Amino acid sequence: MIGRVLLASLLALPLGAAPAAAAPEECKPEKGSLTIPAGEPWAQKRLDIKNAWRLTRGAGVRVAVVDSGADYHPQVQIAKIIDETHTGHRDCVGHGTAVSGIIGARYVSGTPFHGVAPEVELVMVKQSNKPEGDIAKLISAIDDAVAAKAEVINVSVRASDHSGLRAAVQRALDKDIVVVAAAGNVTGPDDEDVPAYPAAYEGVLAVGAATPDGRRADLSNATTPVAVLGPGTDITAPWPGLGYKRDLKGTSFATPYVAGTAALVRSRFPQLTQEQVRRRIIATAEGTTGTGSGAGMVNPVLAVTAVLPYEDADAPVVAEPPPTALPADAIAKVPPRDETAIGISMAMGAGAMVAIAVAGALALLIPLGRRRGWRPGRPS
Repeated sequence: MIGRVLLASLLALPLGAAPAAAAPEECKPEKGSLTIPAGEPWAQKRLDIKNAWRLTRGAGVRVAVVDSGADYHPQVQIAKIIDETHTGHRDCVGHGTAVSGIIGARYVSGTPFHGVAPEVELVMVKQSNKPEGDIAKLISAIDDAVAAKAEVINVSVRASDHSGLRAAVQRALDKDIVVVAAAGNVTGPDDEDVPAYPAAYEGVLAVGAATPDGRRADLSNATTPVAVLGPGTDITAPWPGLGYKRDLKGTSFATPYVAGTAALVRSRFPQLTQEQVRRRIIATAEGTTGTGSGAGMVNPVLAVTAVLPYEDADAPVVAEPPPTALPADAIAKVPPRDETAIGISMAMGAGAMVAIAVAGALALLIPLGRRRGWRPGRPS
């Protein structure tokens, strides 16, 4: 385990990609498919993304993707590429292309796949040209994203705690940037008690992977302090070669669903700070499903529509903690119905009515009887 931690401190590993024995001599990402399965991917339907588009598609928000580069794809438009590796923009892993597509792939009529926030401006910051990367380049890539004036940074990378990495993340938070990072995958017994960074840093929106029923996927690291879950199994996404990759899995691909949601929130509510955006996403998630699931599955629709209990109705801003709940005895409870008393009251009421009726009849009959001398009347 100690050896693994030391290795992780030197490497930044994109999550969801298998480590290679040696750096590839040529840029040959795994092949994808030119077609995608018929019907909308489950993740898009589960999150009801198009319903959120009635209010915003992420226009005006810049999202930086710290990853492995981005190949040309008809649905994925990269506004700017910053290359820390000096190897060119190409994605030799496929990871960065997929993550970028999940965040901001354009909607194309007749194509079932689309991104969460199709109108965002995507900036790719390439920090590695292979499945593993250098921690120094990861740090520089986050600084590049800050310099590029990103409003959301997606980091689908796992590393060990490092003072330089912690400082880079803090610089991003200080610049009011929402930092969204992967909680890490459990690939062996040593992973279970090792949190992933930068996800585990305070202020970062840490994302775990969920299955279609909303539970935490078994591969999702529960040691990292997860904030919310995103779809993380059986994922379809754009891939190098103008195609798509099916059956992707891992917190790496869950993270961009949450980063895309953060972009929607920033577009809808530009006055919110990064902390308020993070808290809103957590507050509107679907509810915890146990250890390592945080507040549960991210909910883009609620994230852009909900008026939280501690927000003004006309200004949904998460500014202060919710008010303290009233004590249990603050409002007197209604006593239970006394059925015996009710029965007695009803009987007494009925008796009173009968007495009144008898008294009325006597008042009418007695004078008549007196006038007749109390003799019965004769028939005519």
